[in-house]
Amino acid sequence: MKKIGLLFLGLFFMQNIIAQTTYILCGKLINTKSGKIETKKTIVVKENKIVNVMDGYILVKSKTAKTIDLKDKVVMAGLIDMHVHIEKEFDANTRINSYINNEADVAFNAVGFAKSTLLNGFTTVRDLGGTGVNISIRNAIDKGKIPGPRVFTAGKSLATTGGHADPTNGSSRKLIGNPGPKEGVVNSFEDAKKAVRQRYKNGADCIKITATGGVLSVAKSGDNPQFTIEEIKTICDTAKDYGMHVAAHAHGDEGMQRAIIGGVKTIEHGTYMSDETMELMKKHDAYLVPTITAGKEVAEKAKIKGFYPDIVVPKALAVGPQIQGTFARAYKKGVGIAFGTDAGVFKHGNNGKEFGFMVEAGMPAMETIQSATITNAMLLKMENEIGQVQKGFYADIIAVNDDPIKNISTMENVVFVMKNGIVYKK
Repeated sequence: MKKIGLLFLGLFFMQNIIAQTTYILCGKLINTKSGKIETKKTIVVKENKIVNVMDGYILVKSKTAKTIDLKDKVVMAGLIDMHVHIEKEFDANTRINSYINNEADVAFNAVGFAKSTLLNGFTTVRDLGGTGVNISIRNAIDKGKIPGPRVFTAGKSLATTGGHADPTNGSSRKLIGNPGPKEGVVNSFEDAKKAVRQRYKNGADCIKITATGGVLSVAKSGDNPQFTIEEIKTICDTAKDYGMHVAAHAHGDEGMQRAIIGGVKTIEHGTYMSDETMELMKKHDAYLVPTITAGKEVAEKAKIKGFYPDIVVPKALAVGPQIQGTFARAYKKGVGIAFGTDAGVFKHGNNGKEFGFMVEAGMPAMETIQSATITNAMLLKMENEIGQVQKGFYADIIAVNDDPIKNISTMENVVFVMKNGIVYKK
């Protein structure tokens, strides 16, 4: 009888927790859909959803009600970063660590990176390439085992032999082997289909290809095209069959054009994008993910002797300074912009710097916030679930001290974070 009584007491306690309603009092609330800042609002949260957004400050005295006072803050929807690498954080030892670290080491590091990302206001991210541990990190977050953002991941990126995401670049001949579709290396139409299907089998949410050379790979070119249009089209068509979109890392213009014609949804970086390619992006409804922060980071780190392998340095010095200017041109031409940073190339948690760089290049502050909320939610096909503080949406809510329209640097100092109705930072 005593055990039964304790059981009922425990169930009663759990029901009261589940039934608890949270009232968030907002001095200012950014409506990401309208692009307006509203004042004196109360967000009502129950379990993991927003159940109402009300005018004025609603004060409820009840054992099942909780009030969070953010009357002196600016509140908005949780932010979405469309380009991160949750498994790693680049430093001078990254290359050697890829040989030394086991999957468990990668996972333990990623736990910290995920937490830092969340605590800095990014409640959802798209992870664009790792070893496959990123899929396990996503699952652990979804199950509540570790704190972190909601993760959409590509698993392992797809490359051609010797391409930017070939995992054996720079290895000795004893270790270089002959990686294929299982490892994310594609050299034919059949490889392309098999590689996409393998990512699906592994549990990926999207596909990422390296359409051109890259800065940090141990290979000579940072911008040469590395897939044919036909290979890219096969990848995109196969991905569509499996309900996945395709993102393309691309610095060189020819590789970008092939990727856009082939059917990719987002171009990552876009460094040497021509006016012709910008028009092509508009025609095919493709979006640019600028990653300005990463460009600035690699340019600075390339000046430190020994930080990068010698073959990387000239690429970093050439590509890094170009990205912000390309973004400015693309925005002015009307290319769709999706907020993304390439966090992992720089320190996780510093994603908010991207807002300032985008504003510096000519994009209005409110539009940068919309790119990190409603635009990215739409690209992830979650436009009715995240990216807005609206009834029926997930309770992903953050706050900053200042009005970001007047002081965009405030986006680097998020002071309140709620994800799925759980407060992680207060």
